[in-house]
Amino acid sequence: MAMHDRLIQKYGSPLYRYDLGEVAEAYGRLCAALPPAAAIFYSLKANPHPSIVADLARLGARAEVSSVAELLTAKSCGHAIHQCLYTGPGKTAEEIRQAVQLGARLFSAESVTDLRRIAGVARAEDVTAECLLRLNAGSGGSGTSIRMTGRPSQFGFDVNEVARWISQVSDVDGVDVVGMHFFPISNAQSEAALIASFEESLACASLLHETYGLPLRMLDLGGGFAAPYARPGPAVVYGGLRPALLRLADAYLKGRSDVVLAFEAGRYLTAACGSLITTVSDVKLSRGERIAVLDAGINHLGGMSGLRRMLPLSAMPEAAAGGESVVITLAGPLCAPSDVLAHGVRLHSPAPGDVLEIPNVGAYGLSASLIAFLGRVCPAEVVVRDGDVVSATRITLVRDDL
Repeated sequence: MAMHDRLIQKYGSPLYRYDLGEVAEAYGRLCAALPPAAAIFYSLKANPHPSIVADLARLGARAEVSSVAELLTAKSCGHAIHQCLYTGPGKTAEEIRQAVQLGARLFSAESVTDLRRIAGVARAEDVTAECLLRLNAGSGGSGTSIRMTGRPSQFGFDVNEVARWISQVSDVDGVDVVGMHFFPISNAQSEAALIASFEESLACASLLHETYGLPLRMLDLGGGFAAPYARPGPAVVYGGLRPALLRLADAYLKGRSDVVLAFEAGRYLTAACGSLITTVSDVKLSRGERIAVLDAGINHLGGMSGLRRMLPLSAMPEAAAGGESVVITLAGPLCAPSDVLAHGVRLHSPAPGDVLEIPNVGAYGLSASLIAFLGRVCPAEVVVRDGDVVSATRITLVRDDL
């Protein structure tokens, strides 16, 4: 904890610490797990911190964005804008216009309306936008913490209704449909579940290509790559994924080498890089339950979990040496009963002033939290490489006059 104490002394508590070495290691593991020619898109929604986004650009990742703000971040961090993938349902004509003017040319279309809106903006800007059709196909299987398809959804074209919409996506002036986009699961619980998901998508893409002539220049199979969240745990290594994908691609794509296979990853690339360093403010016994009040809460970590989004939260700090082991609830500082990071975790008995480290929160941490709630100061975000601080920043919220 000596380094954490030094960081707290300089930047205050709580704070986020991001290690760029962990990002590079995760990117290397993912490259080794995928076919050699695969395109990897980093999903900025996981963590849009500029130092992380820039490092992944340097390593060779492309950017997957879902807002103009994310696109601007990607551009400022060195990503080639024409290679970014702009995704998400409900894209407005104004944001598409801004994206196109910034140089975006590759979009994921979620519906006929979305495709036509992209096309209309492209025509007005005198460009041609390339589009992937996002497809709502199979169930995604049971081996996932978040199911994305196979049920009513705002995401994608329903594959079971292909006969109804296929004629409406052909020869749309302003766009060039270049392929398909799948994302059936998130945070797959096993390598077998991940492989099964990719096979389901490959089979669907092959069928739609052969039966309806949907283009296959690019096939985005999405993600599902897992990582522990807010608790100790090793990085997931997918030792059997590359040979399985090569076999499946050969079977379903008939050995075609002109298809760009693309994958998306957020938490897998950044989860392990981040720790939330927080200080115990108070320890109390309430009606027989021991509670530690921390200076970090759902405004700093996992606020979206309370809205049944992103990831379930049950924070488990790294074990500290010494002291009696006790069962304790970790509460935050907010004037809100929902501000609880974990119930009934076992820790060496904390005392006021103790520093705790919550690991594996480099994805869906601060930027996915309720940072405006109660108006408390955001934690510093301190980025390190090889033990040296390379940047230290703090998000602030500003109200502008219109």
